[in-house]
Amino acid sequence: MTNKNPKSKILNLLLPWLDALAITAWGVLMLRYWQTNKLNLLIHPNFFGLVIVAGIGFIIIGLFKMQELWKRRRRDVTPNMQHISLFPPGWGSAFLLITVILGFIITPQVFASDKALQGGVTTDLLGSTRVKPQAFRVTVRPEERSLVDWVRTLNVYPEPDAYTGQKVKVQGFVIHPPDIGKEYLFLARFVLTCCAADAYPVGLPVKLQNNQERYPADTWLEVEGQMVTESLGDKRKLTIAATSLKKIPQPENPYSY
Repeated sequence: MTNKNPKSKILNLLLPWLDALAITAWGVLMLRYWQTNKLNLLIHPNFFGLVIVAGIGFIIIGLFKMQELWKRRRRDVTPNMQHISLFPPGWGSAFLLITVILGFIITPQVFASDKALQGGVTTDLLGSTRVKPQAFRVTVRPEERSLVDWVRTLNVYPEPDAYTGQKVKVQGFVIHPPDIGKEYLFLARFVLTCCAADAYPVGLPVKLQNNQERYPADTWLEVEGQMVTESLGDKRKLTIAATSLKKIPQPENPYSY
């Protein structure tokens, strides 16, 4: 029986175009995130190549399908939905297209202190043993170590007194864990191992001098000082005794690897 419903006929004509448009838009979004350095906020750089190849592949497939649909339209042939639809027709393609439009509109946000503290994170968890040394170099001068380098070093040899008096110059954002006093703040960085979903914070406590400003959470600082051992939460912790705290802009790539 011939379908005489004009709405149904229009829908059958539009759905394949919706499929092709959705997959092309996803390819463009992937490449746009890469070109604008937003991909740094979502995945580890090791996977950039895979995203770029997938984005190019999506664009090629989408354009090929659009070309095929255009040829069919010129022949006035109603597309065979069973053979050319890339996604389940209707809601599936619409959902994919809406998602990619939101991706163009909404800018990925960097994780901050609320992400670190929302699960009840304490100073014990912030000095996480999940950080593994990638290349443990004893020849690196203490003041040249990054914040994550210090945490990795501590995970190899955790005795805080071994580092007393060593100079330190690190960058990170401020966290105020509930289990440390007002004379301290916590300087942290998020470590990305695969993607933003598995990012976790690590860092070190910073002891403030009497005349030093108290900085609000999420402020990015460059801290200089020397290492001391402090008792925090009835545990001995390697702590930065700050001699200088300087506000800095958030780095273009705020995550560590």
